[in-house]
Amino acid sequence: MTQAAEPDAERALPQRLVALLTGHLDVEVVPEQLTAATTFESLGMDSLSLMELVVAAEQEYGIVLVEGELDLFPASTLADAAQAFEHAA
Repeated sequence: MTQAAEPDAERALPQRLVALLTGHLDVEVVPEQLTAATTFESLGMDSLSLMELVVAAEQEYGIVLVEGELDLFPASTLADAAQAFEHAA
């Protein structure tokens, strides 16, 4: 069962997260290469970049990403960020 659920999880990235990464934050990667398992570190993002991501998301989409619930680190995956987006929407 785990193997069947894994591909679905990789396709579940919110489009607005991908748009922020590739457009607003200028992460140089083809959107199709981003998967749930991609880490921020592998995209060249550090802690400051993650703070910029949060601020950009809040401004661009009018959402509030609660600091206590948003524990993103460079080693965090896009799935971790996607989960935070789901809770904020």
